[in-house]
Amino acid sequence: MSESPNPQPEPKAPPRWRTEPRFPDGPSPDPAGSHHERRIRSFQPRRSRVTTGQEDALRRLWGVWGLDIDGHEVLDLDKLFDGLPVVLEIGFGMGEATAQMAADDPETGILAADVHTPGQGNLLALAERNGLSNIRVANGDAIILLREMLPPASLAGMRVFFPDPWPKKRHHKRRLIQPEFLTLAASRLAPGAVLHCATDWEPYAEQMLEVLSAHPDFENTQVDGGFAARPAFRPLTRFEGQGLDKGHLVHDLLFRRTP
Repeated sequence: MSESPNPQPEPKAPPRWRTEPRFPDGPSPDPAGSHHERRIRSFQPRRSRVTTGQEDALRRLWGVWGLDIDGHEVLDLDKLFDGLPVVLEIGFGMGEATAQMAADDPETGILAADVHTPGQGNLLALAERNGLSNIRVANGDAIILLREMLPPASLAGMRVFFPDPWPKKRHHKRRLIQPEFLTLAASRLAPGAVLHCATDWEPYAEQMLEVLSAHPDFENTQVDGGFAARPAFRPLTRFEGQGLDKGHLVHDLLFRRTP
């Protein structure tokens, strides 16, 4: 029997990232799935190219130092960090500053959350290269991590460095530092723990200062009620350097969780 002169093309398979992990035993493309309510997200997932070194780190080290934010269970931070006090870092870019802070303060655990796969791989590689056992890399939405997976008053600190400023007015509702977020963050911070924010987008810095100053669960560590100088423990990041080169002013805010 002869073949049809116009054979029908075979249906294309769906994109891999929608149906299965890009890396076996690595970070999930959508760890929380449909298990938790959808909301206006404060981040924009980026699907940048993963280098060979980052891919190798994801394959080998995710099962050792990585975890998916799936919202299914509450984390035992004492077990995860061998009893160290834990600081949550939301958004770490390529991880250079995170690795530097972990190296400078080995007695503090850093739970670093992001959705950027190349950055996750890069931070894992840096942790291995520098022998940093006090870093864990969390993949997914930090709001789900805070709301579903962290016990009350379990964090010794929180860092939000250079979050997306969403500069267009119609997108301001996507900014992370809002009263609702601060209420959730306060519930997971131990009394006296510090929420440290930094941004090079001045209008966002002013909004951060306004909403933090108005929130009853936080108090400014600065006696004048204003911005703080960059603490020595926060490294000057490549991203920050680019902003400074463009003439941007960088503002740090350090607010303490009230009793």
